[in-house]
Amino acid sequence: MATKLFIGNLSWNADEEGLKVLFEPFGEVISVKIITDQGSGRSKGFGFVEMKDEAAANEAVRQLNETPFLNRPLRVSPARQEQAGARQGGGRSSFGSRGKHEGGFRRPYREFREESND
Repeated sequence: MATKLFIGNLSWNADEEGLKVLFEPFGEVISVKIITDQGSGRSKGFGFVEMKDEAAANEAVRQLNETPFLNRPLRVSPARQEQAGARQGGGRSSFGSRGKHEGGFRRPYREFREESND
């Protein structure tokens, strides 16, 4: 059964091929995905590695967690369901699609106070 791992504290210089090479000694790597900012394309500092075998994934977690990779200690753990689906859903806040204030715009306090004194 395939197991997805969360990889945190990634260097900005990390790439998917480098992560694949790092995890391959533990077993077959199905996929590697570094999460990037849509606007800038820059890494957000975390990603996911999916491994074919659960035992191999567990061994990778045991041996690679806190291991330096590109001068940063990796955080490697089994991915939680919300992490695995992160950045794929609609991006809505708990206040609805427009944010807390109508239209997503908040007036400066000064303007609100001046209107209230009329």
